[in-house]
Amino acid sequence: MMKTWKSWLVVALVVIVAGGGYYAWQRFGRSDLPPGIASGNGRIEAIEIDVSTKTPGRIREILVTEGDFVTAGQVLARMDTDQLEAQRRQAAAQLHRATVNVDTAKSLVTQREAERESAVAVLAQREAQLDSVDRKLARSEQLIKTSAVSQQVLDDDRAAAQGMKAAVAAAKAQIAASEAAITASKALVIDAGAAIDAAQAAVESITVEINDSTLKSPRDGRVQYRVAQPGEMLSSGGRVLNLVDLGDVYMTFFLPTAQAGRVAIGADVRLVLDAAPQYVIPARATFVADVAQFTPKTVETEEERQKLMFRVKAHISPELLQKYIKQVKTGLPGMAYVQLDPKAEWPASLKGTLMQ
Repeated sequence: MMKTWKSWLVVALVVIVAGGGYYAWQRFGRSDLPPGIASGNGRIEAIEIDVSTKTPGRIREILVTEGDFVTAGQVLARMDTDQLEAQRRQAAAQLHRATVNVDTAKSLVTQREAERESAVAVLAQREAQLDSVDRKLARSEQLIKTSAVSQQVLDDDRAAAQGMKAAVAAAKAQIAASEAAITASKALVIDAGAAIDAAQAAVESITVEINDSTLKSPRDGRVQYRVAQPGEMLSSGGRVLNLVDLGDVYMTFFLPTAQAGRVAIGADVRLVLDAAPQYVIPARATFVADVAQFTPKTVETEEERQKLMFRVKAHISPELLQKYIKQVKTGLPGMAYVQLDPKAEWPASLKGTLMQ
């Protein structure tokens, strides 16, 4: 009986050790990996995007819920824009007023130019009259020598000449005043045009704010969670939704210095997820950290925690992700196997059910 009991105890210990060894082999990297292949545990991650408000306001409605798949440009939520609409109407009214002011200023310029033409005509008339009175004065001055005209006539001619000179000077001053008025009127046209540009810019700025109040998805993805709810007031930059870009999915894992230094950018990687160990997912190494860090907390032994490790990223191709878009989930743990040597052969367990 004692021998039988010992035999069963030995068998039980063998089974336990074998089971533990199999679990460790599955969990910590399959110690039978051929040379040139390294492994590390990690989690599936993706680019996260926060859909936020540009300006403060109240959420009017949210059109998606957690877990929904969205496409680039799809409307996700709308903010209350009543105040912005009122501001745009006010800016539009100012734009109309500025447009009318431009027309008024142009009409004023036309009027001032007409006044200048009239002043030029008056000057020509006054100069002709001055020439006539000058000639008459010259004759009177000659005739007075022979007493052919009286002194009174000479004095009248002199007074007429002086008066006409003053009239010519006044006509010239009127032309100068008209030219100054034209310049001022043209300045009013420029000012009114600038007012149009300012009002137009105000309308466009408010329109942009109204358009930005309709929150759209920047890319294809899935709604991970809703941060706010309809009716809530948010400040500028307030988060409304969090999206996961399912077109940019990768696994982050860690390798020790000796192995990380041999990982080439673009090297073949095979991913095996704990949730679906029967499938092997192809990937490419796209990033190797240039600064070492301690291993992640998921490493079990204290000895391994004290080793410096390098972070590595392996991206899954967008075409494969699109094909299995409904099954893509972030946060799933698994193992990553990377080809350190391009000539190294993958073990049979990593060749069979390669997803394509």
